[in-house]
Amino acid sequence: MIYHVVTSAEWNAHPDSPYAPASLAADGFVHCSPDEATTLAVVNAFYRTAPRPLLALVLAEDRLTARLEFEAAGATPPPGVGKDVLFPHLFGPVDRDAVERVLEVEWDEDGRATGLRDVR
Repeated sequence: MIYHVVTSAEWNAHPDSPYAPASLAADGFVHCSPDEATTLAVVNAFYRTAPRPLLALVLAEDRLTARLEFEAAGATPPPGVGKDVLFPHLFGPVDRDAVERVLEVEWDEDGRATGLRDVR
């Protein structure tokens, strides 16, 4: 399983189509994380001011139809993530039937992501 962070509004905008975030057009791939701890580090580094609720899609790798590659972080990984951690990059849209679970990011009083809880 891999994780992808998305706002609720973005995820729910076109429920009958594969999900293609802006990063697919801008970077050529969908950014994902290999586990929950890395996902929380990514949220704290890049999504603290994103609209809420913020979701983490848990994706079944074997149900994705686009090419998936595990690659090193671009410049440096987010704080708290080792330089040896490889990030899953999906070179195509996310197939909605590959979404195993939808989790919501939980926040503490200082606005830091602290966990993920089931939405469905």
